[in-house]
Amino acid sequence: MRLSIIIPVLDSHEMVRRQLLHCERIGLPPDSELILVDDGSDPPIANTSRLPVRIHRTRDTRPWTWPLARNAGARIAKGEYLLMIDLDHIITRKLLDYVVNFDGPRTQFKRKFGILDENGVLKKDRESLESYGLLPGMKLRVESHHNSFAMRRDLYWQLGGYVEDRIGLPYPQGEDSIFWDRWNAYMVEHGLEMPKHPPILYVVPTSRWCGDVDYNPHGLFHNLTRKTPHNYWWNRQRKYGLEG
Repeated sequence: MRLSIIIPVLDSHEMVRRQLLHCERIGLPPDSELILVDDGSDPPIANTSRLPVRIHRTRDTRPWTWPLARNAGARIAKGEYLLMIDLDHIITRKLLDYVVNFDGPRTQFKRKFGILDENGVLKKDRESLESYGLLPGMKLRVESHHNSFAMRRDLYWQLGGYVEDRIGLPYPQGEDSIFWDRWNAYMVEHGLEMPKHPPILYVVPTSRWCGDVDYNPHGLFHNLTRKTPHNYWWNRQRKYGLEG
């Protein structure tokens, strides 16, 4: 199999429904699979689509166990490449076709804001984005995301996957930074560069982009708090009197 798309999910049933509608709309490339890793949802996540989705349940109800969920998805994946994204990110068929034909070790993506409406339709206009909480005046393009990438499955494990021993520490535990640093060291060691013109990955405006690190548009996502002393964006929010 060429590609395994892995998305960890926690208590985000409506967003899962919209994502599956969207995936039905764009279609999945041949020789690919979609794996939803249910990271302790109550009730459990179900496949509401016609797609042959694999749902893997970790049954782990501790907060912020996404590194374990990503590793669990990678263990059962059949694809030569892993496409890993969070549930608040939206793939396109153009992105999927790019990854299926990609032959490098790893690629990141450009990011812009987008939302999925009740019918799973991708919308990118400012009015729709602001109806989901995006602050007026925000640029519609956002920085790349360390946790959104496509990578050879063998390299993922060569780099050790995500560390799981920080689970239980206050958010953010920093597992994404550790994995990114390992990849950077590998890239330098082998004289590699990231692809110059990657496709766009869309991301739903939430959290700091909406003025509150715990902002959850229309209740589409889990309610774990990001308001901890270790969160740079929460400290910045408090410093400037922006508590939500």
